[in-house]
Amino acid sequence: MKHNKYEIDMCSGSIMDKLISFALPLMISGILQLMFNAVDIVVVGKFTGSQALAAVGSTTSLINMFTNLFIGVSLGSNVLAARFYAAGKSREMSETVHTSILFALISGIAMAFVGLFFSRLALELMGTPDDVIGQSVLYMRIYFCGMPFFMLYNYGAAILRSVGDTKRPLLFLIISGLINAGLNMFLVIVFHLGVAGVAIATVISQMISCILVLRCLWQSEESYQLRFSKLAIKSYYLKQIFQVGIPAGIQSTVINFSNVLLQSSVNSFGSIAMAGYTAANNIFGFLYVAVNSVTQACMSFTSQNYGIGNYKRIDKILVNCMVLTVSIALVLGCGSYFLGPEILKIYTSDPEVIKCGTEILAYTTATYFLCGLMDLFPGPMRGVGYSAVPMILSIIGTVGTRIVWIFGFFPHHRTLSFLFLSYPASWIFSIILQVICLYFVRKRIYRAGKAKPEN
Repeated sequence: MKHNKYEIDMCSGSIMDKLISFALPLMISGILQLMFNAVDIVVVGKFTGSQALAAVGSTTSLINMFTNLFIGVSLGSNVLAARFYAAGKSREMSETVHTSILFALISGIAMAFVGLFFSRLALELMGTPDDVIGQSVLYMRIYFCGMPFFMLYNYGAAILRSVGDTKRPLLFLIISGLINAGLNMFLVIVFHLGVAGVAIATVISQMISCILVLRCLWQSEESYQLRFSKLAIKSYYLKQIFQVGIPAGIQSTVINFSNVLLQSSVNSFGSIAMAGYTAANNIFGFLYVAVNSVTQACMSFTSQNYGIGNYKRIDKILVNCMVLTVSIALVLGCGSYFLGPEILKIYTSDPEVIKCGTEILAYTTATYFLCGLMDLFPGPMRGVGYSAVPMILSIIGTVGTRIVWIFGFFPHHRTLSFLFLSYPASWIFSIILQVICLYFVRKRIYRAGKAKPEN
């Protein structure tokens, strides 16, 4: 199963050490990707001002909402490729790779046009204040020019993750992340380009990471080798990718839509609260990629073992992932809670902004292990091909709760603290729904297979 030093044998041997070996580079990779935006925010906050900080931050939820549908589809590529690779189906693996990469290119170009032509309209619908909307539109338009690179990198990295290789994507992001940080300082401090400078730096860094991951696939001698002459959309594989990926993407998009609604509620408090939420939201982002790395590991490990009919190992994978998720979330979440005011000073020196950010963190960081579990439980279900029902339940649990909270309860208790209590409330409700769903999916899988679950 393991063909080179970068791959991980997910189907035999101990589990926890391999999960950590898979998840840790993925976690660091996710943190580096977030640092593209975090460095933008730190640089404009320190050297351009709070309006520029609010302008960049106000685009985060909107960018995520636009992009996560296509990024979700990359999960389908990951699941399908992992299944074919474990089963030794080289032709199917190759055709999945080439279908995925071409789809990534097409979707990236489509997203570039969406960003260029609809940024202002979307920001106006969110109620972005007049004093920041001009800079917000400029940042989004430049940022979306890099969407083809962003999509190609993410789909290429998904292919590598399917065989257990999370180390080389990490190396690529270290290189591009350092370039991004250097360009940010150069374009903002030396050339005084403000939000345009940080957006340009991000696009260049995304282009570099894209080139590196495609070069890695090109040089591979395994079944996931990339050849541009073989790029083609094979409907048979695209359909299977969509079956897993589109529900995951829709779930992420709709959840981010609820965050856009929440951003609109924050906007009603003015630019100071917007800047505080921008900084706090970046801390949430770091917490999320930490726990989501375990979910990604769970999905890949589950998919490979499902591909060879090793059902008993799937239960053990989930238990180990639960332990790892809760441990990581409690350490990082509690650390963010106690060190929140000091961490926020990295983003801004404005005491009012720090106060707003601290208020938001108070109810969302120490409880973040709930978000980790909510994110984890759909992972094994997607790994075995069940993605639609977890999507529906996540939308009901997370988005439904937040919509009721924002439009039903919040108007009567207009404080930032009460607004962000909607986070742990929605996490708890979603966990209950996902656990019930997982129970029935597990029974169906064992009933369909020959193996029986271990007691």
